[in-house]
Amino acid sequence: MNDPIDAVRANLDRHLDRVLELSHWINAHPELAFEEHRTSAEISDLLAGHGFAVERGVAGLATAFVATIGTGGLVLGLCAEMDALPDIGHGCGHNVIAGAAVGAALALAPVVDALGVTLRVYGTPAEESGTGKEIMVNHGLFDDVHAAIMVHPSLKDVVEPQFRAARSWRVTYRGRGGHASRPWSALNAADATVIAQTAIGLLRQQLRDGVRVHHVVTEAGGAVNVIADRTVMECMIRGDTIADVDEVWGRVRRCFEAGAVATGTSMDAEALPSLYREFRHDPDLAGLFRTRAEEAGRSFPEYPDALFGSTDMGNVSQVVPALHPMLSFALPPEQGNHTAAFAAAAAGPEGDRFVRDGALAMALALADVARSEPVRARLQADLQSRRTASTSV
Repeated sequence: MNDPIDAVRANLDRHLDRVLELSHWINAHPELAFEEHRTSAEISDLLAGHGFAVERGVAGLATAFVATIGTGGLVLGLCAEMDALPDIGHGCGHNVIAGAAVGAALALAPVVDALGVTLRVYGTPAEESGTGKEIMVNHGLFDDVHAAIMVHPSLKDVVEPQFRAARSWRVTYRGRGGHASRPWSALNAADATVIAQTAIGLLRQQLRDGVRVHHVVTEAGGAVNVIADRTVMECMIRGDTIADVDEVWGRVRRCFEAGAVATGTSMDAEALPSLYREFRHDPDLAGLFRTRAEEAGRSFPEYPDALFGSTDMGNVSQVVPALHPMLSFALPPEQGNHTAAFAAAAAGPEGDRFVRDGALAMALALADVARSEPVRARLQADLQSRRTASTSV
């Protein structure tokens, strides 16, 4: 066969303009979690037009899809995130994540059979809230995958970033409304939220380094002269593991309960479906990606802080050898992820550079996986071990 590395590079060059057009289109048409209907259709239609067999609506999710090409014995996955953030659009750059995944897929597609690979692109909805990958994992969509990869934009170039586990809850207070000029018979649900937030603030000094407790009041009452009879808060806790998160929640829950006790209101807490598991980076994937990204002009300094947020790609990494490197936008710190400025950059030259570098590094790294007999054998042995473990339970 001709050199697959040369072929991958040529294929990406041939498709790059169309891939960048896709990235720009997704950026201009942001859709929230589980509502990525047009985005999902744009991505999957493009892949179908280049020979991928597309299964839509997988895992019971209307916007999730799996696009497959090749019949080789090594199954490799690329994850394409699709959802945007409320108000600021693609402030986490999911348009360039999807663009890089599609670019890598189109670069690899003509050589998958020669490499002995079955290549899949996973359209994964609801990364920002709802953790679509967890749902797809639970439906068995990654059960026969040997390795999976995606790449994410940030302000740093990091091959193995540290991601935390996270879980979220919704807390509802119910009191007794009344006229604010005659408040003595009312039970103020808004006061309960103030007490809870104060208690959480005091608790933070006693939490382990790296634990994060985020909270926001989503419903706080509607008028200044009406005592609120119902308020709603949401809380997210991050920690090294899900077990750590659940241990901290036991303490944070008591802070919410304190708000109810002090105000005479009632409190209900429900776990939200968002569940982000801790990440396990695969060392072979990491080494191969680093080499190819450095060839593309990226460098990976030793940052004193390589701690990032949470991702449901961690859920995939719990069942499949996986990698989630970060490639940077050249922006000032105040224009980092989850800002409107980052969303704008994801549609400009920085986003385009990310798509090209990310697509090329992922495609070449996966080609290297397929061509490395030791790595290939190890991944196949890993999958067999997982299957044996699952059947023996």
